[in-house]
Amino acid sequence: MAELASDGTNPDVSLLYDINGLAKAAPGWFDRVMGFVGEYGIMLGLVLVVLWCWWSARRRGTPEDSVSATAGIVWSPLAAVIALLVNIPIRGFVERPRPFLDHEGLEVLARGKTDFSFVSDHSTMAMAVAVGLFIADKRFGLTAIVLALAEGFCRVYMGVHYPTDVVGGFALGTAVALLLAPVALTLLTPLTSALARSPRAGRLVRSRKAPRGGPRHETVALADPRLGAGGGEERGLAA
Repeated sequence: MAELASDGTNPDVSLLYDINGLAKAAPGWFDRVMGFVGEYGIMLGLVLVVLWCWWSARRRGTPEDSVSATAGIVWSPLAAVIALLVNIPIRGFVERPRPFLDHEGLEVLARGKTDFSFVSDHSTMAMAVAVGLFIADKRFGLTAIVLALAEGFCRVYMGVHYPTDVVGGFALGTAVALLLAPVALTLLTPLTSALARSPRAGRLVRSRKAPRGGPRHETVALADPRLGAGGGEERGLAA
C-alpha cells in the first residue's frame, strides 16, 4: 500500500501541491510561523482550551454538572492518547511514505520526519481532544474543533502529510472519542464524584466560590452503556 497517492494525477496529490504551493508563495517569516503553529502551536492552544473549559466548569452550573463536566474534560486528552495508540498499527500496516519522499518540488517546513504518513498523528490527537471536549461542553468543543481543522490544514501546508492523511486522522480521532465515550464516562464519573467529596482535592472539581445552582451546561446525549439493549433512555453526559 506504499504506492497510495503516488500518481501525480491523483486528486490527493493535486490538492497537496495546491495547499503546499501557498507556502512557496508566502514570505519566509510566515512559513516559519506556520511551521511552529502546525508542529506545536495549535496543540498548545488545544491544551489551553481544555484548561479553560475545566476552569469554567468548576465555577458554574450545579455540583452534579461540575462532576460530569470534569469527567468529560478528563476523557478529552485520554481519547487523544488512545487514538494515538490505535494509530500505531495502522501506520505500520499502510506504510505510506511522507509526501516529500515521493514528490518533488514540495516546500517542507518540518525536517527530520522519518516515520510513515498515514494517518496524521497531529490531526488524530487534535480531533480526538476536540470531539471529547465537545461531549463535555459544546461551546468549548466547537472552538477546539476549529483548532483541529486548522491543524489539519497546517500539516498539508507544511508538506509533511497528504490531505487524506489528515482526513483519516480526523476520522480516527472522532471515532475513538465518540465510540468509547459512554464506557469511559461511566468509569470516570464515579471517580470525579469521589474526588469532589475530598476536602482538599475537591477543588479540582468544584470551586468553593461556585454558586449552589446556576444555568446547566449544554450536553451531548450519549447512550448509557449500563442500560439494557431494549432501553431507549439517554442521559446527558459531561455537561
